[in-house]
Amino acid sequence: MGTWVVIALVLLLVGAAGAAISSLSEWSQRGVLDPESAGPQGTRAVVEILREQGVDVRVARSRDDAAELLAAGAATLVLPDAPALSDEALEALADEAADVVLIEPRSRTLSMFLADAAPGGFADGDAVAPACALPAAERAGAITPGVLYLAGDAATACYPVDDAHALLVTADGGTSRSAVDGRSIMTNENLAAEGNAALSLALLGQNPVAVWYVPNVADSDLAPGDLSLGELTPPWVSPVIVLLLAAGVAAAIWQGRRFGPLVAERLPVTVRAAETTQGRARLYAQTRDRTHALDELRIATLRRLARALGLGPAASAAEIADAAALRTGTDRGVARGILIDDLPGTDERFVAVAASLRDLEEAVHAAVRPERNTP
Repeated sequence: MGTWVVIALVLLLVGAAGAAISSLSEWSQRGVLDPESAGPQGTRAVVEILREQGVDVRVARSRDDAAELLAAGAATLVLPDAPALSDEALEALADEAADVVLIEPRSRTLSMFLADAAPGGFADGDAVAPACALPAAERAGAITPGVLYLAGDAATACYPVDDAHALLVTADGGTSRSAVDGRSIMTNENLAAEGNAALSLALLGQNPVAVWYVPNVADSDLAPGDLSLGELTPPWVSPVIVLLLAAGVAAAIWQGRRFGPLVAERLPVTVRAAETTQGRARLYAQTRDRTHALDELRIATLRRLARALGLGPAASAAEIADAAALRTGTDRGVARGILIDDLPGTDERFVAVAASLRDLEEAVHAAVRPERNTP
């Protein structure tokens, strides 16, 4: 009993240790751009640096929490991509913020917060200088951009690569809207490269408070958008389907044919042996296949001769022919010719060989049972 208790305790301890390790790993990795993730794709490093610089970074994992924190005072809204939120919900959050930094901008959020802006491709991984008059970019210096954006007329564009830029900023009445690829400059693995850290701190530290919103599927305010098959189908399709079905039924009735009345027949049908023999004989006669017809006669004769001579079922045709010749006193060559070798080239020859078969069989029976021939 004590052994089983020890085993149970060991299993519980191993399970608890595994769960703790799993939870620690999950906490360290979490999602991409998660402010509490210490993994390569997390952003915990920039959050800790901001806090050391006196910026109060508050993580909001629900839309309600983010709205409440933003309403408390001037704050920067750090906004990753939030596909589960409607345009109205995103605009409501942004209206409460003093500044908005899009760290994972998509076409929708670019067009909402930076007029006429759009995705513009990817950089080749080389360091790029600011090439703009934005003070934050000038102080940060060169960065290693990732995703690029096409700027609208009202945006200040920095870090040019061909016709696109890595940073877009618009300012309206003291409120700024910025778009930058957070994966390439703010993640833990990329923060120390070039001026990535300086630019990240300048964008996220514009206010004493930074509200980092982590989108949650439960925050979605989108109505179910899955349409039924009937809603997706044009209105003329259903009547056409009904018309085609009706036409098919009418064509089936019009072109339908009966192949005669059903006949009830008792099975199995018994066919007399004579009818089978006559049918095969007619087939042989029509094809003039004398050889096969004679083979049928010889096989039947050999079978009967073997029984009459007392030979076993394994006896060959030659053995039967020799035994018949010995019993009747017939020459062996003649007996073999009748039972095996002779080929009927004509109908007359076929009749002659058939008669010889009958005569040889009668001679064997007479020799085997002579009492039947005694008067």
